[in-house]
Amino acid sequence: MPIGPLIIFDDDYHMYVLRDPVSAEAWWEMPDEYACGFDALARPLRMTGDPHQVALELSGDEPAEADLRRLVADHYQRFLPGQEPPRASDLSHFVAGLPVEGS
Repeated sequence: MPIGPLIIFDDDYHMYVLRDPVSAEAWWEMPDEYACGFDALARPLRMTGDPHQVALELSGDEPAEADLRRLVADHYQRFLPGQEPPRASDLSHFVAGLPVEGS
């Protein structure tokens, strides 16, 4: 089971940070707009389902922390110029520093 918050990237690699799997599945409408995602432990996610009925599940148990950090940095550079992504070396602090949707 994925552990929240979930960090999801759409097909333009815009980042969304959603509180937990239930919130993420309710938020996300179109599975074909999903590019990739990670749970709070940087484990990769897979999205399945139909429009307005998506499901997120782990696609592996091995963390992909370097990929997560790279995609977050890319998001900040492309969509939030002038703002810095979290700099924490500890993964839990890094994820906690990301802006959660609706907070």
